[in-house]
Amino acid sequence: MRKLKQLINNDWANILQNELHSNYFNDLQKFLTFEEENHTIYPEPKNTFSAFNLTPFKNVKVVLIGQDPYHGKNQSNGLCFSVNKDIKTPPSLANIFKELKNDIGQEIPSSGNLEHWAKQGILMLNATLTVRESQAGSHQKQGWEEFTNATIQLLSDKKKDLIFILWGKFAQQKADLIDSTKHHILNAPHPSPFSAYTGFFGCKHFSKTNEILKQLNIETIQWVD
Repeated sequence: MRKLKQLINNDWANILQNELHSNYFNDLQKFLTFEEENHTIYPEPKNTFSAFNLTPFKNVKVVLIGQDPYHGKNQSNGLCFSVNKDIKTPPSLANIFKELKNDIGQEIPSSGNLEHWAKQGILMLNATLTVRESQAGSHQKQGWEEFTNATIQLLSDKKKDLIFILWGKFAQQKADLIDSTKHHILNAPHPSPFSAYTGFFGCKHFSKTNEILKQLNIETIQWVD
């Protein structure tokens, strides 16, 4: 059983305390308790807040926004677009790696586990942090979106010069939560096979992110581990 409030183990617990003690979050906890008693849920409990635990608030310099965790067995590790080690690379992530190679000229990583991005200050945030096995979108509109929207709003309000990477229409809707006068927003189509050829390929967001970080005298991202 995942006791949500106990799963964040760094400065985010204080930053998000109003959300963690809200009525909607209590309702979300009740929903997840029921779901776990009756279904298989991903990611496993310890990884529910991997995005937060691997990227403390004080370390965030880039925010990458996804939608839903992977809903297949052993896939999701709590980071958007990322999969566990030794899991076949999903199509969208394969396209991310293709663009990465074309952009910065480094070989495509052998593993789809992107924890090394998170540890460098990339908050890899899905809008919904859990899902029922084999049922995409099954935990949407249960409170997670309110929680992750609040996270984006707090980042926008409390920090400056963050780089928000918004791939696809869903992520781009989050731009309303971001103060574009003090942050940097990179937009592109989603890396899905259905849309990658409409502008994701060639967006060069990996090199552009590092160019912005260099201008800010902030350590750049080592995209390939």
